Amino acid sequence: MSTSLYRTRRIKNILAQTLSVLAAAFGLFWLAWILWTTFTKGISSLNLALFTEMTPPPGDTGGGMLNAFFGSALMSLLGVAIGAPVGVLAGTFLAEYSGSRWASRLGETVRFVNDILLSAPSIVLGLFVYTLVVAQMGHFSALAGAIALAFIVLPVVVRTTDEMLRLVPAQMREAALSLGVPQWKVTVQVLYRSASAGIVTGILLALARISGETAPLLFTALNNQYWTTDIMSPMANVPVVIFQFAMSPFENWHTLAWAGAFVLTMFVLAVSLIARTILLRNKISHD
Repeated sequence: MSTSLYRTRRIKNILAQTLSVLAAAFGLFWLAWILWTTFTKGISSLNLALFTEMTPPPGDTGGGMLNAFFGSALMSLLGVAIGAPVGVLAGTFLAEYSGSRWASRLGETVRFVNDILLSAPSIVLGLFVYTLVVAQMGHFSALAGAIALAFIVLPVVVRTTDEMLRLVPAQMREAALSLGVPQWKVTVQVLYRSASAGIVTGILLALARISGETAPLLFTALNNQYWTTDIMSPMANVPVVIFQFAMSPFENWHTLAWAGAFVLTMFVLAVSLIARTILLRNKISHD
């Protein structure tokens, strides 16, 4: 009886492992195919004009994506600048101050809302900012695009900050408080230093996520064929330019779309590697 039960469990275990490996291989196959296609078609489209010229008008055989690269960088940095500080403060509240009786319900509410934001489709956030900002201003703008991206950054940073601060040993808090240090100083000078690598990693991952968002920018920043630094006006950005160029009938625009997709993919990959390197070095230093 025991031998039969052992064989049954062993067969089930082998079957589960086989299905898991096949599922992982299936997902990795499509990922590798997408990356290879982007790499082969994108790298062949790279040239100096891509980084020095503006997006071309319909039918033009030249042009580049300089204004789109600038617009994406500006709106992404503004989105991080708006969302990251709020996210760090909210995550600090959840980790350090929501344990008391008066703040427990507020903390549960913040976590619930944060989970909704974390799983909400980006197009819904774009529509929300369109109603809140664009419709009130009467026109699209880079500022509205940055606000939409900030709503995507916010829940990622909140979750990361909350988890990283909770990983800090309680003995560090108790040691600092026993010396008469105010709690706000303990948080700023002790806890933030210990959790800084994790918090920075969360911010970098949020930056990688928003750099390729298209839907929110379609409803907020839209696009601009020309160079502009005015955040109160529509501004070109790489995701929307790729979307519009890929849907066009012009071969030159298709080439620029592949080149932009390649540059964007390499940027996301680089930011992700930097984030993982920071986490790895922090882990090694603590070990």
